[in-house]
Amino acid sequence: MLHDRPYMRTPEESSVLSPVAWILGGMLAVFVAQNVFERWFDSTWFAETFALTVAGAKSGYVWTFLTYGFLHSTATLLHLLGCALGFFFLGRQLLPQLGAKRFACLYAGSLLLGGVVWLATNFLRGGMLYGAVPGVAGLLMMFACLYPNQQMTFLLFFVVPVTLKPKYFAFAALAIDACGFLFYEILGHVSPFGWAHSANLGGMLAGFLYFRLVHDEEFRMLDRETTVELPRWLRRKAKSPDAAAEFRVNTADRHELREEVDRILDKINSQGFGALTEQEKRVLDEAKDMLSRR
Repeated sequence: MLHDRPYMRTPEESSVLSPVAWILGGMLAVFVAQNVFERWFDSTWFAETFALTVAGAKSGYVWTFLTYGFLHSTATLLHLLGCALGFFFLGRQLLPQLGAKRFACLYAGSLLLGGVVWLATNFLRGGMLYGAVPGVAGLLMMFACLYPNQQMTFLLFFVVPVTLKPKYFAFAALAIDACGFLFYEILGHVSPFGWAHSANLGGMLAGFLYFRLVHDEEFRMLDRETTVELPRWLRRKAKSPDAAAEFRVNTADRHELREEVDRILDKINSQGFGALTEQEKRVLDEAKDMLSRR
C-alpha cells in the first residue's frame, strides 16, 4: 500500500531499517564489542584492528578508513552519546533530501577523507583515530549548505539549550578545528579539546565538496539552457510553449495514481526529494490527501 512507503510517512513513522538506524545500531554493537575485548579479555586487538592507525595503514588495513567511525572511547559514554545524537538529528534531516544511497555515500566519504587527512598529518608521529566525529562533521557541513538560515537548537554540554543558524554553527566548528589543527595538532601537541582536528576538517571538506560538485552541480544542470541554436526549419515545426500540453495524472483513477506515485517514490530513493518537479510534488500531496480521507 502507498502508506507503507517510508517517503509518505512522518519522521516518527519512518522505517527503522534506514541508513541512520543501521549506522546507529552498528555504533552500539561495536561499542559493546570494544568493552567485551577490553574488560573481559584485557585485549586491545579489536581497537587495533578496526581503528585507523599509521601502522595499520602501512600494513594494508584499508577497511580502517571507514571502520574507525564506529569505534568510540570506552572510558565514558559521552563520546558515543555525543556522536550518536549529532548523527541522528542531522541524519533524519538529510536522509529525505538525499535518499538512502546518497546519504550513505556522503557519510562514508566524510569518514574516508577525514581519515586520509588525519593520516597525512600524523604519518610520522603515529597514533590512533576512532570516533564518528569526522562523519558527523561532513553531515553538518552539508546541512549548513542546504539550510544555512534554518534555526537549529542543540544542548550545550547536554544541558544549556542554544539556538543558532546552521551556517554560524558550521563556521564556529570550522574555526575551532582550524585553530586546533594549526596551533596544536600540526605541531605535535595535544589539543585541549581532545579532538582529531585534521580528521574533522577532512570530514567538513568532504561535505562541502559533495554539495558543490555533486548535489549543487546536479540541480544547476537541470536549469541550464543549451547554447546550441536549432536550425530555422526545425524551429518552425516546434510547438510553442503555450500549445504544449501538460501531462496530468487522473487522480480519480486509483490504479493510475498508484503507478505514478510508485514511479515518483523510486525517483526519490535514487535521486533524493530535491530532484522532483513541481508536478510530481503535487501528485504526492494529492495522494497523501486521498489517504487521509480514507
